[in-house]
Parts: sequence; structure tokens; C-alpha cells
Amino acid sequence: MVTLVSHQDFGRLHPTGEHPERPERIQVLLEAFPDFEEARPADIQHVAACHHTYYIDDVQRSCESGETTMLDADTVCTPTTYEAALLAAGAALQAVESNAFALARPPGHHALPDRAMGFCLFNNVAIATRFAQRELELERVAILDWDVHHGNGTQAMFLNDPSVLFISIQQWPFWPGTGGPGDGNESTINVPLPAGSGDGEYVQTMEETIEPAIERFAPDLLLVSAGFDAGEGDLLGSMRVTPQGFGELAMRAGRLCERRALILEGGYNLETLPGLVRPVVEAL
Repeated sequence: MVTLVSHQDFGRLHPTGEHPERPERIQVLLEAFPDFEEARPADIQHVAACHHTYYIDDVQRSCESGETTMLDADTVCTPTTYEAALLAAGAALQAVESNAFALARPPGHHALPDRAMGFCLFNNVAIATRFAQRELELERVAILDWDVHHGNGTQAMFLNDPSVLFISIQQWPFWPGTGGPGDGNESTINVPLPAGSGDGEYVQTMEETIEPAIERFAPDLLLVSAGFDAGEGDLLGSMRVTPQGFGELAMRAGRLCERRALILEGGYNLETLPGLVRPVVEAL
């Protein structure tokens, strides 16, 4: 089983009420997976490698106001959100160091350099990428994003960077409206799939598109934005990937690069989430 990185505080910080992205997501996962390395917060310098300092300061000030506000139509900011976001980014860095799976929240792949978006404050997988390149001297990083939503923030950060291969499988057409046919370039590959796609379509995509692209790129590190909202029965997505399907995706991804790490993104059905994550943990 792959090493897990998390923290009990993910189940306490950044309380969002009945919002789909809420502390109970990590609570149910840590009940299912009680053995983990304890995450440490990221340093500001690591976050600033991907986000403008004025945006980081804005998030901090919003939290210090003591008020709960909305940073966009979907993203809640509470008095403890800044603390949670730094801890989530730190968990991603530790996952890179340990070849581990970061069970952290809030998620990150929609966050843009200068603003929050879609439940995401700081782009954890992007921060981990720059950390790997600048501090671990891992030059070529591939990112595989299998969240049901397109990782538009990650794409925006690396679109013109040939040292990072970004590949995203997502439901299409769907929010946030990016990642459709023709969106990408030589180092950005989007695979839009119709609603209702399941294990067969995802495995076929891995075989025909993703595995050959990553093998050609020959990364020093593979990062997975591991969203589970493509799972059957999710509250937001309309895909039908089963636990066995996620296990197959993880097994195939694990063969593509000796050094790898996973970072939790979406997955909002509290009843099914642990069962979707387990095959991934066991496959690696």
C-alpha cells in the first residue's frame, strides 16, 4: 500500500456547512485509513512559486477578518481556510518527497495564479510541481488529472512550459467549460469524455492516449490529481467509474514512472468515497 500523508485538522479546519467540499470528506477517509504521516504546512515561498503574493495576502486577510465570505460563487473562505490551504499544500510537498498519497483539503486544481475558483484556494499539484523542480531537481514532471472537472488552473500555470506535461480526463461538456476538443498544445493534452463514461472508456483512454504520451515524455516525476468525483454516484459528476476502475487507473499510472505522488482533488459522496480511494491505495 502507498504511504498516506494527511492531518486530523483537515477534518476540523475550513468548515463549510452543507457545501459539497466539507471537512467530513477527510473525516471518513481517515476513519478508513488511520495510518498516515502527519502533514506540515507549506512555507509561503512554496505557494508563491505558483500564486501572486497579493493574492496570498488577500486570502490571509480575508481569514483574519474573522468573517466567513465567498471568494467566488463556489469557494468558501472561513477564519481557518488559510491555515487549511497551507496545510494542504504542505501535504502535497510531503507526498512528493515520500512517493505518497496526500489526503488533503481544500482541493487545488482550479485555483489560478491570482484567484480562487471552484472550491480551490491554492493549487496543490502545481505547488508540488515547482517544489519538485526547484528543490528536488526533478526536471520533467507529468501531471495526470482524472478529476471529473477539467484542471483549468493547473493547465493555465503550465500551458507554455515544456518541462511539464499536463494530461486531463474530464466530463465534457461540463463546468468549468475548458478542456474541450482542441484545447491544448504539445505539452497539454485534454481528453474530454461524455457523461456516463465508465471503466471501459477510462481504460481505453489510458491505453490509447495517456500511457503513450507519458512514456514519450519520460518524466522524472508523475503527479496525479486524484479526484474521485468521476465515481458512480458522486454528487456533482455524471460519470460511472467503479472502485475497480480507479484501481486500474492507479495501477497503470504507477507503471509509468518510478517516482510518483497522488494528491486528492474532488469526490463528494461521503458514503462511496473511502471505497473509491481504497483500490488506488492498494494498487500502489
